[in-house]
Amino acid sequence: MIARSLFSLAQKNLRGFPVLALTGPRQSGKTTLARALAEGRPYASLEDPDVREFASTDPRGFLGQFPAGAVLDEVQRCPALFSYLQTVVDAEPRRMGRFILTGSQQFGLIAAITQSLAGRVALLELLPFSLPELQSAGRAPASLETLLAQGLFPPIYDRPVEPAAWLKNYVATYVERDVRQVLQIQDAAAFQRFVTLCAGRVGQLLNVSSLAADTGISRVTAEAWLSVMQASYLIFLVRPHFANLSKRLIKSPKLYFHDPGLAAWLLGVREPGHVSAHPLRGALFENWVVTEIAKAQAARGETPAVGFLRDKEGHEVDAVVERAGRLHAIEIKSGQTVASDFFDNLDFWRAQLPAAAITPWLVYGGDQAQSRERGTVVPWSQIGSLTQNI
Repeated sequence: MIARSLFSLAQKNLRGFPVLALTGPRQSGKTTLARALAEGRPYASLEDPDVREFASTDPRGFLGQFPAGAVLDEVQRCPALFSYLQTVVDAEPRRMGRFILTGSQQFGLIAAITQSLAGRVALLELLPFSLPELQSAGRAPASLETLLAQGLFPPIYDRPVEPAAWLKNYVATYVERDVRQVLQIQDAAAFQRFVTLCAGRVGQLLNVSSLAADTGISRVTAEAWLSVMQASYLIFLVRPHFANLSKRLIKSPKLYFHDPGLAAWLLGVREPGHVSAHPLRGALFENWVVTEIAKAQAARGETPAVGFLRDKEGHEVDAVVERAGRLHAIEIKSGQTVASDFFDNLDFWRAQLPAAAITPWLVYGGDQAQSRERGTVVPWSQIGSLTQNI
């Protein structure tokens, strides 16, 4: 097992809460982490129809099998179980870390926790591997193109599988089956087209009306599909950071995928060589950098909070993170050579906002770290030097 940054925080929470819940995309490693944390406790997957029927029809009997606790995988598949879990843990309120729950759909798991297990559960988010995690294990991709083409889902690094084949199966199994089932979509072709069009808008301002029109669906339907794709951890939206200049700032969010390799596959990328000449190479690189920031925040137990700055004239800083009264402004460029104009938007926003409160960064596709007056330059392979400081 490749060590996860979240492991020590999860252990700490098991000592202070009766229940630990791990959320995140399918195949992000939740089950592996949960079983590593469980120290020999039983495991039950609610994906198994027989197990789910037992839990649904006789929740007391089902939980009675596990007097010392258990790992309950994809527990949102059995909503009736949560009220009985509350009764079990409340019967022995001083026993910590009895149950570890996992779930890959936010709307099912979080709603049930809020209703039945509030105050009894520590909720942590596990996303696909970060580059620093892979580097620590000696399993990091050798090139930026390889990283962007294959993404960072754990099975691609844990088993001998062709990345493009695995991503194809992921799309067919989880994107098209799971999400379509939740939405009860009859027109499979329209939904497939919608997901692909989302990939083509990675790193762009989200225009729901345009996305709906290009798919041939209504705006209401597009909003519903986007909502479920977010809840299923396929995509996420980054909101603009409002820095007391709201009249001048763009208010639309930007769209990203939780894994750049998934977005790349949807765009037709099947091998690293396809990335170099792809017109959306820069957008895929930006997507990856933003996910690395979100992963670092999640590994600290924080709700991922990344924003961006963009005014109506188009002056944009790709990512911003506010921490301890400072605004970390991060410009993202996929080029391998640092050009002077890479810093122009950072300079613009430093002039608009109190310069003393802004820390400028530039993440780029080259390999040379630099410390410049206009900002700290971080090569892609040293992304950890950014994420551990913001």
